[in-house]
Amino acid sequence: MNPVRDSLTARPRLFPLVLAATLAASPAYAEYRTKDVPAVTSLDPAGLAPNTIAVTDHRDNPASPESGLVPFTEWGKRSPAQKALLAPYPAYVEPDYVQTVNGVAKPRHEALKVYVAEARFIVPRAADRIDLKRFATIPFLSRMDPAIKHKTLNPADATPTKDPAAAFARRPDRPWCEAPDTTCIESRYDLEGKLPLGVKLANKLEDGSKKIAEYVSFQSELRVLPPDEAGKLVQLTKIEAPVAGAMEQNIFWVNQILRFGKFLAVMQPVAGEPDKTVVTAYMTLGIKADVLDRKKEYERVPVLRNLLPAQVLMGNSSFNTGTSISAGLPTYARNRIAAFADALAKE
Repeated sequence: MNPVRDSLTARPRLFPLVLAATLAASPAYAEYRTKDVPAVTSLDPAGLAPNTIAVTDHRDNPASPESGLVPFTEWGKRSPAQKALLAPYPAYVEPDYVQTVNGVAKPRHEALKVYVAEARFIVPRAADRIDLKRFATIPFLSRMDPAIKHKTLNPADATPTKDPAAAFARRPDRPWCEAPDTTCIESRYDLEGKLPLGVKLANKLEDGSKKIAEYVSFQSELRVLPPDEAGKLVQLTKIEAPVAGAMEQNIFWVNQILRFGKFLAVMQPVAGEPDKTVVTAYMTLGIKADVLDRKKEYERVPVLRNLLPAQVLMGNSSFNTGTSISAGLPTYARNRIAAFADALAKE
């Protein structure tokens, strides 16, 4: 009998048993999955299934290119609470500015269309045990979507603050990124898959002032909302419980296609279940309406017929790919919310 040899022989047999015992003793974790529902705010938090994110983005006819998009002015009339709390700031209006074309300055009003994704899910943790400040950081944003690259932005260099031509995007109450405990961010996303090739082809049809970039760059402020602002969010969630915390990323400048965007998450305790928190999350994006109108020049070129802006933005094009912005807004919004839900549950 050789004790050394027998010990070495036993280890491979022992390892699977130890691993199995360890896994059995560890708490099981299942990633969140999204499920489309007619109306998120009508759902009772107590009835939400575990590890399930209920989502609605009002796409009643997903086959229609612009299904789920609503004109900004109509959004304000139809959902005034959403407009007040999900636009960049409550008094936000469609941009008016002066545009110079061929040396001639002309006033311009820019119409917008809005995409809103609403979601609700349960986190198996008491609301007072969730520290949102841990998530209001650039490293956390980078984990949420590694395809988007972020870096710190000096508030003085925010485009609406620095550039007089972008003055229409300034806040009326304060400069961007100058609220307490705010992280100011410059972000960039390089289009993926076949989209860069499609953009190159499309640019051959455009004049010099309408060239499309092969990337999306944007500036935003990331912060945990103070109690006086967070408390107003019950108007959105329609849940009769105090708001325990809220976090937002407010995109105030984009290089193309979009004018604004906002990710907002609201935490509230579940009635009668102190060890659970209901989270209502929103992804709102304001799209330039004239971008959606670029159809005729694409339709007459066979290879670009699936590059119609509305189709690409809403994820209905053969050019869509991946899980980030190139996948289309509905997929991007769902993945962003699911990543946030997973992070909260794993905290």
